[in-house]
Amino acid sequence: MAIVELKNVAKNYGGAHGGSNAVDDFNLTTRDGEFVVLVGPSGCGKSTTMRMIAGLERNTEGEILIGGKDVSQVPPKERDIAMVFQSYALYPHMSVAENMGFSLKLKKRPAAEIRAKIDEAAQTLGIEHLLARKPRELSGGQRQRVALGRAIVRNPQVFLMDEPLSNLDAKLRVDMRAEIVKLHQRLKVTTFYVTHDQVEAMTMGERIVVMKDGRIQQIDTPLNLYDYPANRFVAGFIGNPSMNFLRARYVDGTVSGEGYRFALDDARRQAVEASGAGEVWVGLRPEHLTLASDATTAGESGHAGPNRVEGTVDVVETLGAVTMVQLRVGDATLTAQLPGHQPVAFGDTLSLTCTSDRLHLFDVESDLALGQSRASAAPATAAV
Repeated sequence: MAIVELKNVAKNYGGAHGGSNAVDDFNLTTRDGEFVVLVGPSGCGKSTTMRMIAGLERNTEGEILIGGKDVSQVPPKERDIAMVFQSYALYPHMSVAENMGFSLKLKKRPAAEIRAKIDEAAQTLGIEHLLARKPRELSGGQRQRVALGRAIVRNPQVFLMDEPLSNLDAKLRVDMRAEIVKLHQRLKVTTFYVTHDQVEAMTMGERIVVMKDGRIQQIDTPLNLYDYPANRFVAGFIGNPSMNFLRARYVDGTVSGEGYRFALDDARRQAVEASGAGEVWVGLRPEHLTLASDATTAGESGHAGPNRVEGTVDVVETLGAVTMVQLRVGDATLTAQLPGHQPVAFGDTLSLTCTSDRLHLFDVESDLALGQSRASAAPATAAV
């Protein structure tokens, strides 16, 4: 196990005009044995960051330390890391056991030691009965376990996993991500996991690094990312379904626009007034919207008037446990997650409410969050 530190790490591929950084000013220090997830849209730099840690890409700026040692100039084979790829990269002519033990064979480890480590890893992963098979005889999930086993037998300081589940079907992905989490809890090896799937990130990571355009947007625990997004990008990326955004005018403690009006609590009102903004983005998570009653909903700070958003139903998706509804609110589209078996139809007019403590506010110019106090002492970093 080891602590991994990335200090001001950048990657520039150069070009005729110098190019731009694929990764820019990346700073992170893990805890020993921590499971860290890098998440973001395609092209955000997460896989490039992973490849720099592995030594498959040379960082053009900054330092990468593993266990306190700067490995920026150290070749991959000497970094004591093990990587699990999206493609599994199994040798087709070798058996499962031979694939798992190949790296140890190259290191000329004794045959008895290799066999013992293969058996131990196979038992951990539940693939003892597959050791004599070739990769072509395995299912996708079994191949993934073999790839994990090949990494485990090396007993590395750091595991690197680059979208290892993306080739699996939806149900198997759910099963395998649970298996990987349980495996990490047993082995307690520092792990970096790359994914573009925010659900995977939220369910697996102890801390999550959200990236966009090569830069870190926020580093935090899953719940803090959900409750206290640092900016509008993080707010929209984390959460399923995505957060709604309405552009609103701020007047005398309320934010409003065509079809909606919300009274702010004291903390949010003070934050908006301190920013001097006349307009803000209002963020509303679909699961925090409920059908409004006939009674008005007063703001927590005592402001009179309903916390309401009203719109016309465009789409209804009946999912059983919940009903997803899309509404037209002025020129905007808003998604609400309502209880299942909700009697809602196309063309209906719905009035929804959201309490002030569930509102997210963002500066129109910078997209930075306004008036959200962090409730956790977990380490966090935000950058834009």
